[in-house]
Amino acid sequence: MSSLTVPSPRVCQDCDGFPVVAITTGTRLRNGSRATLRVTCNGCHGTGTTPARRPVRLSVSAGASC
Repeated sequence: MSSLTVPSPRVCQDCDGFPVVAITTGTRLRNGSRATLRVTCNGCHGTGTTPARRPVRLSVSAGASC
């Protein structure tokens, strides 16, 4: 009897696990603070991980050649 295991999520290859970046601009707001832009990774949608790939099972009939 085999047990099923759920593959763990992998670190996003696009952002390397750092999904949100905050960039402070040189512009000052009226209250004196600086304007900050927040950018999220499009590859992982801001989570930092991507779903793990499941193993692919191929069946090859006897006598088949590559």
